[in-house]
Amino acid sequence: MAPTISIESTNVTKKEHQARAYVTFLAGNVMGTNRIGDPSVVLLRVFKDLEGVVGLAKGLRKVNSVYPLVVAMLPDVPQEHREILRSQGCILREIEPIYPPNDQVSYARDYYIINYSKLRIWNFKDYNKMVFLDADIQVYDNIHELFDLSDGYLHGVIGCFCEKTWSHTPQYTIGYCQQCPDKVRWPAELESPPPPYYNAGMFVFEPNFSTYESLLESLKVTPPSAFAEQGSKPWKFTGKEAHMDREDVKMLVKKWWDIYNDESLDFKPKSLEDAEETLSN
Repeated sequence: MAPTISIESTNVTKKEHQARAYVTFLAGNVMGTNRIGDPSVVLLRVFKDLEGVVGLAKGLRKVNSVYPLVVAMLPDVPQEHREILRSQGCILREIEPIYPPNDQVSYARDYYIINYSKLRIWNFKDYNKMVFLDADIQVYDNIHELFDLSDGYLHGVIGCFCEKTWSHTPQYTIGYCQQCPDKVRWPAELESPPPPYYNAGMFVFEPNFSTYESLLESLKVTPPSAFAEQGSKPWKFTGKEAHMDREDVKMLVKKWWDIYNDESLDFKPKSLEDAEETLSN
């Protein structure tokens, strides 16, 4: 006798899947006023991470993801890029940029300032749990277990202070590593150790409007960081970059391109509902 599956249990599973999603971030041509020094100086940074988002969408399909990829995008993302993302099954959510108030921080890279716009994803109330993946991340195995991490927490990866962009900080000078805090202890004569610094390139969180409002209020009174996560972008490599002579790096770049160029991984709606959801966003 065939097993009986109730409509109620099927709907619960479907709702659970709809309430979970991966999310990434995309900007177009980002322009902003340089608030450090001459206010007439304008910063222009052209972001070309479209390839990264497409590669991520195809990578998630390759590992049989049952959860969609939501793209939190700034208003300046061109229409032609939006059409490409829709054709790859992405769910688009336009967000307004966020800038720290009265910002006087000299960022390690000027365009890091737009990373605060990622705070908008805490207002994606259609979902109860999301995994954020930067557009320069690729998945090579199923990572659905991340959605089963304990509720009520932000799950992230502690950042590293060893990169040269941190060279002017006490952490770098002392050799303090928050990943291995016992290796070099924080000197007792200094103030308390810096608070945990998480890499914002990948984390698990629960959208919540109260949390969202609290984050925006905290931004008003919290000194901004001069740093932001900075990953590699295989689609931009020319072969002349540092470490490109290493075989393991060459292998990873090739694996990324293999996924990106695989037409069998292009989005194919499995139902009319899938097609309508993609076209309507």
